[in-house]
Amino acid sequence: MQATRIIAIRHGETDWNAATRIQGHTDIALNANGVEQARQLGAALANEEIDAVYASDLSRAADTAQAIATHHKLTVHTHTGLRERHFGYFEGLTWAAIEAKHPKDALAWRSRDTHFAPAGGESLVALKARVVNTLNELAAKHLGQHIVIAAHGGILDQLYRLANNLDLQTKRDWHLGNAAVNRLLWTPESLSLVIWGDTGHLHT
Repeated sequence: MQATRIIAIRHGETDWNAATRIQGHTDIALNANGVEQARQLGAALANEEIDAVYASDLSRAADTAQAIATHHKLTVHTHTGLRERHFGYFEGLTWAAIEAKHPKDALAWRSRDTHFAPAGGESLVALKARVVNTLNELAAKHLGQHIVIAAHGGILDQLYRLANNLDLQTKRDWHLGNAAVNRLLWTPESLSLVIWGDTGHLHT
């Protein structure tokens, strides 16, 4: 059976990443280090055969994708289904501030309560459903081809769980590095992991 080969990328670094500030749907640009990470990523993938490039419509992911697409003379196709988890009122706060100011919600978040959503935000259950639907939609268009998906930590986390048959409450012990290369294979029946967390191209 034909499969879709996927390179799944978390966007390059932003100032809010560096400050452990929750971004969610807030549109935060790449910082200087993130721009350089995206440049190095694009150069590392320049000689691969890539048929399509998709990205979240948030600029940190779209700009990371553009650094790849440029080498292949491809257009970046943005998709709102690839956005980070919506964190509601958590957005803009640091992890420490959430713990200090909203301990009850912080506990629900840290314990991976699958139905918990910060006010105005999105639960893990809703996020998983969105990721599954978006992945199936995009990958099904490219059976036998090779595509890039540039997104966010929360999206990459869901892809890793899906590929490894891990439930939403499994404690995360895998890395979600900015601009790391993660390779997966998709068929209509399954998603499998090939390589995770390759950062050998990054020198910053």
